[in-house]
Amino acid sequence: MRLPFLDRARELTRLRRALSRPDGSLIVVYGRRRCGKSRLLQEALREHRHAYYLADLSDASIQRRALSLEAERVVPTFAAASYGDWAALLDTWRTRAPGDAWLVLDELPYLVQVSPALPSIIQGIIDRPGERPLRLVTCGSSQRMMQGLVLDETAPLYGRAAEIVEVAPMPPAALPGALQLDAEDSVVAYAVWGGLPRNWELAADYRSTAEALAALVLDRNGVLHGEPSRLLLDDMRSAVQAHSLLGLIGAGCHRLSELASRVGQSATNLSRPLSRLIDLGYVRREVPFGESTRSTRRSLYRLDDPFLLFWYRFVVPNRSRLELDLIDGVLGEVLARLPGHVGEVWEWLARRSTPHVEIDGLRWNPASRWWGRGTDGGLLEIDVVAESADRRHLLLGEAKWSDRTDPAAVLAGLARRAQRAPFVQGRRVHYALWLKRTAANGVNGTAIVTPKMVMTASPGQG
Repeated sequence: MRLPFLDRARELTRLRRALSRPDGSLIVVYGRRRCGKSRLLQEALREHRHAYYLADLSDASIQRRALSLEAERVVPTFAAASYGDWAALLDTWRTRAPGDAWLVLDELPYLVQVSPALPSIIQGIIDRPGERPLRLVTCGSSQRMMQGLVLDETAPLYGRAAEIVEVAPMPPAALPGALQLDAEDSVVAYAVWGGLPRNWELAADYRSTAEALAALVLDRNGVLHGEPSRLLLDDMRSAVQAHSLLGLIGAGCHRLSELASRVGQSATNLSRPLSRLIDLGYVRREVPFGESTRSTRRSLYRLDDPFLLFWYRFVVPNRSRLELDLIDGVLGEVLARLPGHVGEVWEWLARRSTPHVEIDGLRWNPASRWWGRGTDGGLLEIDVVAESADRRHLLLGEAKWSDRTDPAAVLAGLARRAQRAPFVQGRRVHYALWLKRTAANGVNGTAIVTPKMVMTASPGQG
């Protein structure tokens, strides 16, 4: 099912402004696969003449021929000539195309793999003084290559782009409307598919999440069965180490020392690959509330994408069984453990929603988790901790994903832990509960944050 275009107002505004420049420019769009980059470009280009070419890894001469045929839709007889190199093709487009027409090269990294000199050729045409400008849009899924082509100071195209747009996964708030789901089902769907619009489109063709999981993810021939491996190959020269680290984190190894021990390397050697995974948006580094990533060693590494978390948690350990088509058995185990998986994502959504939900008439700074030793020396953990903007108020929260929850009991437990927390002194404490469902005996004076509030209060994208 093809979903309607999902609102990306900020990205669209930036692209439309750049496309309307009268003097021509280089526009760069990048982001991980399945985020909707091509769809975004199509929407932005709707009112502009353009030739759109989706590159692959074919020989350069074959690609130039295919591109010239596409360009002929805008420039009559463009394909009549034979272009022996990219400079000739791009120069011909620059001189013959209408002044308001754009050339779009989607998946530019594929072209560069086949023709490494292409960025320098584009640079030469852009930098040529006194000539008609080149109106060019480039797009790519390899974040490593796209960043290297335009953000690296040593790259030929560095400083040449008039607009650079990173297309991130969609926020949770976009999912309920896209898949026509109620708030609770939206939380479950987001915990499985993450914020990738293409995943949502694929899932929309099935009657239930379970049916979609079986066909798309668990079936060895499913479209998404090997998706994380392809994702890593987009951005890594070698995906072996990244795959190992993601698998270990997904299986519950969150401390640097644990990861180093399991892969047989020193913790120092893992700093760079972990930083790369964080930069790509696949891993996040958590530190307790009130501590800095620069000064604390109390860090935990977690997968920062729900779909990757699901895949490494449920697919990787069962690859052998799935290769034997034992899908029903694996699906049964997945569904039995799914509430726990959703609960973990729900806790993350609770923290993510905190700055966008008014609680006790106050607005709150971004939330964190806190863990460590309480004032009594015992272990202590609190799901949600946030300061008010003036830092005089402190919000403590608990997230529960259960069909039956007694808010009074949850609040009482949270209040007891607050008394042992070493960071609350001198500030007024407020409480909030993020609950899947609430019993009739709510708690007077305590904010209850529901799935509907979370899935509509999430921040806008971009």
